[in-house]
Amino acid sequence: MASTIIMVVVLLALASSGALASDPSPLQDFCVADKASPVLVNGLVCKNPMNVTAEDFFFCGLNEPGNTDNKQGSNVTAVNVMQIPGLNTLGISLARIDFAPYGLNPPHTHPRATEILTVIEGTLHVGFVTSNPQNRLIFKVLNAGDVFVFPQGLIHFQFNPDVHADAVAIAGLSSQNPGLITIANAVFGSDPKIDGGVLAKAFQVDKGVIDYLQKQFWMDNSN
Repeated sequence: MASTIIMVVVLLALASSGALASDPSPLQDFCVADKASPVLVNGLVCKNPMNVTAEDFFFCGLNEPGNTDNKQGSNVTAVNVMQIPGLNTLGISLARIDFAPYGLNPPHTHPRATEILTVIEGTLHVGFVTSNPQNRLIFKVLNAGDVFVFPQGLIHFQFNPDVHADAVAIAGLSSQNPGLITIANAVFGSDPKIDGGVLAKAFQVDKGVIDYLQKQFWMDNSN
C-alpha cells in the first residue's frame, strides 16, 4: 500500500513539473494580450474579449526578406506575442531567419522554448551543445525541406556555409515569448561590463583579450 501511494505521489509530481515547464495553459477560448495594461502577470493581461478583432491574430510580411547587411550576415524576424497579441497563453511562436552568403545566427539559447527549424531555401550547418560535463556538439548539414530540433535552453547556432547563395529558414518555438540570450552579447556586451579579471580567469586568456572583446559592438540580429 505504501509503495502504491509513493508511486502515485511521484507520478503527480512528474505531471506537475511538466505542466510548470511550459507557458500558462488557456482557461478560455483565447486571452488576447492587452499590452497597454500596467498590471504585471506571468504572461500578459487579457483584453476584453468583446473588443477582440481578427487583427489581434494576424501578422503580415513574413514573406519579406530580412536585412542581412550586418556583421553576422543574418536577420531574425520574430513573430511572438509582441507581434500577435492573440498568441498570449497559447504557447507557440515562430521566426523567419535570413542568411547572407556565409551568414551566421550566432550561438544563443531560448530559455523558455524548444525550437524546430525548417530550411526553406539554401543550406545550413546547424548544431547544439549538450550541458555539462559532456558539452557534446550535435550537428547536421541541412538542405531545403530538412527539419532540425534544438532542445529548450541549450546553446545552438545556424550557419550558411555557401559563399555565393542566401539561405532562409522558418523556426517554430514552444513559447509565446521564447526569450533570447546571445552568448557573446551577454558575456562581453553586458551593461555594466563583467569584471575583465573574472572573464580572463573563466576563459583562461590574457585580460587584454577580454578588454578587446568588451570594446566590440555586440549587435542584435533580431527585429
